[in-house]
Amino acid sequence: MTETSQRKAVALVSGGLDSMLAVKLILEQGIHVEGINFFTGFCVEGHTHAIRKRDQKKGPKRNNALWVAEQLGIRLHIVEVVEEYKDVVLNPRHGYGANMNPCLDCKGFMVKKAHEWMLERGFDFIITGEVMGQRPKSQRKETLPVVAEESGAGDKLLRPLCAKLLAPTHPEREGWVDRERLLDFSGRSRKPQMALAARFGFDDYAQPAGGCCFLTDSQYAVKLADLWQARGEREYDLDDIMLLKVGRHLRPRANFKLIIGREEGENNFLEGYRSQFIHLRTLSHRGPLVLVDGKPGADDLTLAARLAARFSQGRDAEKVSVEIQQPGLEPQQLEVSPLSASDIPKGWYL
Repeated sequence: MTETSQRKAVALVSGGLDSMLAVKLILEQGIHVEGINFFTGFCVEGHTHAIRKRDQKKGPKRNNALWVAEQLGIRLHIVEVVEEYKDVVLNPRHGYGANMNPCLDCKGFMVKKAHEWMLERGFDFIITGEVMGQRPKSQRKETLPVVAEESGAGDKLLRPLCAKLLAPTHPEREGWVDRERLLDFSGRSRKPQMALAARFGFDDYAQPAGGCCFLTDSQYAVKLADLWQARGEREYDLDDIMLLKVGRHLRPRANFKLIIGREEGENNFLEGYRSQFIHLRTLSHRGPLVLVDGKPGADDLTLAARLAARFSQGRDAEKVSVEIQQPGLEPQQLEVSPLSASDIPKGWYL
């Protein structure tokens, strides 16, 4: 194709292997491809992995979507959609998956935004890395057409990895893309993708681990549901959902909970929220920073101090000195006896 006639596709790039392979298949057909990645606030990578030393041992920190774009030699557009995405989380038309994940609505939202972006910039079609049967809610044979229809993309949405199992799309019918060079992957096995990656020479890529969204995580879903119940409304902001990713969360009483740093990296992150929360730190012994979320009374703060002492190096001491700082007030110091492990019911842990 000449430069003026070259067709252009926008690809949803999550940073996973599937979207990487889908883009590569289309690039090999002479299509100009640019990637798009939507930041919802619930993304797994680029946050806890950068904060916790335990997670850093898994490998060097990187944004996988940016890394994939670099490997493929394409431009990546990162678009923040935190506020727009709220309605997907709070009011999913097609309900939730196993946890708090609105997967079908989420995919429709992403494709809709990509379609809008495509029209604004004069691109011709959209590609995704979806594989029929890979996801139990959003990638079934009967739900793939739902995404195309409800997003408005229609037959401008091409899924190169499973295209041969679906009706020909506009790019295929127009001859922009050779259908015979597309694939018929299906099911949850990763072996076909890994074999294709080897063929393309890709030997370093993100491993699947339950998706790239915290809403698929059962523990995170419990914390989010607890947040809504405690506040009496299903609402959140970016700080809320970021804090749910970090620290040990305990709710000793209905009117407050504690967020307790588990290591230096988390303590450093929580430091940025000290001005917004009542916070505690142990003075006589090394210990974590503890944020108090809610409206605790005096007795509640004493209990919070005993819990802070429990998770400090003074857990076996007779007394631990704890400083309590409430926004706008002078610091208060308490001498408390740490709670024992048996004093903390399992139900307090979120």
